[in-house]
Amino acid sequence: MGEVEQVPVWRLSEGDKKRVQDIVAREFPLTIILNNQELVTLLCTPSHLDYLAVGFLSSEGLLRSRDEIKKITVDEKTGVVRVDTSEEIKKADQLLFKRLITSGCGRGASFYSAADVMGQKKVESKTTLSSDEILELAREFQHRSQIFKTTGGVHSAALCDNEKILIFSEDIGRHNAIDKILGECLMQDVATNGRIILTSGRVSSEILIKAAKRNIAILVSKSAPTDMGVKLADELGITLIGFVRGKRMNVYANDWRVVDHG
Repeated sequence: MGEVEQVPVWRLSEGDKKRVQDIVAREFPLTIILNNQELVTLLCTPSHLDYLAVGFLSSEGLLRSRDEIKKITVDEKTGVVRVDTSEEIKKADQLLFKRLITSGCGRGASFYSAADVMGQKKVESKTTLSSDEILELAREFQHRSQIFKTTGGVHSAALCDNEKILIFSEDIGRHNAIDKILGECLMQDVATNGRIILTSGRVSSEILIKAAKRNIAILVSKSAPTDMGVKLADELGITLIGFVRGKRMNVYANDWRVVDHG
């Protein structure tokens, strides 16, 4: 299934008007069904739908490991991913009454509550990196964004270590792009402890909670955080870096992880 679509547009430039074909990002409704119970419909880019479903369920605390998954069925025609687990997820019934429309692009879906934040363990990782390493990762990240270069209409996210990007994803939603990465990590047994997430999007509170649940040490964005995002990063022990552009950046929380060598 393609991630982009051609559409006809009128292009206006310096008084000239002509009919041309433009390329736009595809928007796809994906319904996640957990143990025969419809849980949520996400608006997403139609790629790696299994990773998105697993990442979303993991972020919501409904999956802890790949071993809990009995079967995943992806139906691209109907836009449905069915996930069957080894144990009945009783929490899913409660989550249906706790849905929160997030600050996502379009409409994000989350089931977080104040209790979820209160019970989240602090990230204790001793991971550090230099400002030069951050800038180099940001440059590599920018070059990877092929769909963005083509359409200008998607967000990107990546899991990194100090030297390179390990996993990369793009989606029309900034939450989805991160969940695709986390889902791939869970399904492919890729460690996230103490590692780094790069994102193109705004860093709000729910993004911090996703990162904390996977013990991510450092969160880097070319965009801005929200006030609650900064507060949570400080409380959860996550180094939060924003506005990484050119040779500049802002460190909003836990700056001790950003060090200069030599």
